[in-house]
Amino acid sequence: MPTNWERIRKIQHWCPLFLAHILLLSPNAAVSAFTLTMGLLKVGVPQPWEKSKKNLNYVREAGVRQFISTYNRVKDLKGDELLWGDEIEYGIFVLDEQNKKVRLSLRAKEIMDNLNKNEASHSYESEGCNWVPEYGAWMVEATPRRPYNGYSVDLLRVERNMRLRRKRILSQLNENEIAPTVAVFPLLGVLGDDGSVPPVPVGGPVTESEYIGDGIINPHPRFAALSANIRKRRGEKVNIRVPLFHDTNTPEYAALSGLAPSTCCGDESILLWRFGKGDLSRDKYGNGFVIVGCSSSSREFNDFGDPVTLQKWLVNVECDGCKGLFYRSAPGVIVPDADWPRNGDVVVGSEIPDVPGWIRLQNGYYLPMNSDDGKIKFLHKVSSETHASNQQKKALGSETPLYRASVGNIDNVPDLKNALETAVSSLSNDHQSFNDEAKMFNVRPAIHMDAMAFGMGCCCLQITFQATDVDESRFLYDQLAVLAPIMMALTASTPVLKGRLADTDCRWGVISECVDDRRPAERGRKGGPDPDPEVAGKGYRRLYKSRYDSISTYIYQGVSSEDCQMNNRILNMYNDIPVPIDEDKYRELREAGIDPLLSQHIAHIFVRDPLVIFDGAVEEVDDNTQTEHFESIQSTNWQSVRWKPPPPRTGPNDPHIGWRTEFRSMEIQLTDFENAAFTTFITLLTRVILTFDLNLYIPLSRVDANMQRAHGRNSAVNGKFFFRRHMAPLEKGDDGFDEQYTSMFSSVNGNKDTLPTVFSGDNLSALNLTNSDVSSSWEGVSDKRKVAPNASGGTEENSYEEMTMAEIMTGKGGTYYCSNSRPCQQFIS
Repeated sequence: MPTNWERIRKIQHWCPLFLAHILLLSPNAAVSAFTLTMGLLKVGVPQPWEKSKKNLNYVREAGVRQFISTYNRVKDLKGDELLWGDEIEYGIFVLDEQNKKVRLSLRAKEIMDNLNKNEASHSYESEGCNWVPEYGAWMVEATPRRPYNGYSVDLLRVERNMRLRRKRILSQLNENEIAPTVAVFPLLGVLGDDGSVPPVPVGGPVTESEYIGDGIINPHPRFAALSANIRKRRGEKVNIRVPLFHDTNTPEYAALSGLAPSTCCGDESILLWRFGKGDLSRDKYGNGFVIVGCSSSSREFNDFGDPVTLQKWLVNVECDGCKGLFYRSAPGVIVPDADWPRNGDVVVGSEIPDVPGWIRLQNGYYLPMNSDDGKIKFLHKVSSETHASNQQKKALGSETPLYRASVGNIDNVPDLKNALETAVSSLSNDHQSFNDEAKMFNVRPAIHMDAMAFGMGCCCLQITFQATDVDESRFLYDQLAVLAPIMMALTASTPVLKGRLADTDCRWGVISECVDDRRPAERGRKGGPDPDPEVAGKGYRRLYKSRYDSISTYIYQGVSSEDCQMNNRILNMYNDIPVPIDEDKYRELREAGIDPLLSQHIAHIFVRDPLVIFDGAVEEVDDNTQTEHFESIQSTNWQSVRWKPPPPRTGPNDPHIGWRTEFRSMEIQLTDFENAAFTTFITLLTRVILTFDLNLYIPLSRVDANMQRAHGRNSAVNGKFFFRRHMAPLEKGDDGFDEQYTSMFSSVNGNKDTLPTVFSGDNLSALNLTNSDVSSSWEGVSDKRKVAPNASGGTEENSYEEMTMAEIMTGKGGTYYCSNSRPCQQFIS
């Protein structure tokens, strides 16, 4: 058996030839969009962190003012056509055939400048490319010069334009250079001073890294400032630890007896790397280990063993004749909304630290916990397993916007005493503590990295869509957020990090940890520096995620129904994870007339500090006509989906750009055909979602669980993901409750299958389905899936379930193809 070091040498010697071989065998690739990545590439001098701190609060406040001004100016824009495009990033490498090595080529700026010069001289051509800088001095990003339209012929442009970009970048390379579309340079941080051409020494004042040098960062001043300011705000270097793959002779596993190679959680589960939550394991075990979990766990936990979902509260106003509570738009300000929470409702929210006695819900509203005199209790803290039991909830037939029923007699409020006692008694079960030290099998050797370049040096595939109006862009944002982990698992292509095989397949968590500027208190740790009045939240507001992570709140407000206004309650069910916000900014946005959900989203991204502030661009920026301060924070909240307001037009010849949604989770593929296929698939899927008004909503806690599962090795084949059981809306006139309903997805060869009626009290798992109930075309589909279109869904859990990738994509069982990570793993091991 080869030793571990022989395997590393194998990567060093043969990976360049493997990449070159793949490049020669593949079609050429690249895609693009009409957006810039990595924020604003402004020309100027960035302020050092200590100097910029005095301007942080001004930029945050001005950014909100700029958003309000922009929103009021463009909120009524409607009728924009579909324009879309994608972005592909290339890494440029030098092949040293004599020494059998591959190194970074730091000529990206020279190559990009030449490419853009050539593009300008061929601007008369109908098809072209746009080239922009990326974080690494070896990286170039390419987009189509002209966006794609909403015609089928534009789908054929995608691969052609990718091939064109590939051809043009190859024309600028030296004889010994290659530019494959790979997610990561597999030897980054391994080769020391000999890792690039020209060589650069390891370390430097920007990153202070032990593995890479500052010289590999793009020379544009913004990128070095980002790296340095993230480190300085955090108070230490970033700390990235990825689980190491357990091969036969991996020396790090020698001391961990009882662990067989390539196994962790058993055949029915995959390893979970809980990126961004590793402080506890670092304190206990150092940089060489990380605590992991398994997808078979019923709940997701953070470092301290606490569920990541918010607290649930049972509404029970204990006074004669009281049926519930009105929402408050702010503490003490009543909202006369017909959709007020009734007794028996379960709401999800968090207590407000600076306003005792109040909770803020995930739909943006507030509720008091007690009466003003404190004698009457309104809200009761209950177990996370508790669900609503009132008649008004049954008016939906489900806790989703898809099902409705005839409204019962809501005056007959059920007796809540027994339910309340049961819920409160089970509350203690929610707060289990896990002794990770006693469970040594959860501690895994880790690949350690310590600089922003390890994450931002990864390449990906991103797509941006222009919506017809603001509502469509927000709805698309929500639906694509659910798809983000699914597509990341399908495109996974990052099996090697710092010269070692990882026990994960995706880049996302690496980038999340490489830009994590949270201070210890913001990460939930005790101690750390004293509160700093100049930084956001004084550096002590609890922030549950890195700046680079999945979304924390859905933003589509929905349209009120004349028959049953349940939108706020629905939003409160699915937005079930913590959403830290700047309360002052939230109130400012609400007073400006912006709806609760969008106000919450903006107030959430503004809990972060701007990372780069340029001299002469602070108070000099006009808040009424410019959005520089808003974009400085918006562009450094790198979420799985990004909602993008129209930018201001600075001149009469500037193109009109509407409301956009950017899909950001997919990994780059080796060939142009693959990249074009995934780009086209997502584009067509958005059209299907909008055309058929599909609903993909699941609780965001399950979306976060999917993001962790998507990182698992070969998760597209072996993993299971939470996904909605039925996406199609009911036809007009259908109650969907105690009624038969035929799914649009239940037809095979034009023959629709009639499904059994499901009543509100039926247990889906206990239904007896005979051959007469279900036709043979449903063979291989689980019983729960068969009755999903009729499911009354007494709790929100009934609207989704765990599915394999094959079930999600085809509706039936079976196996699915492996991602690009698998062949690379097999080649190396």
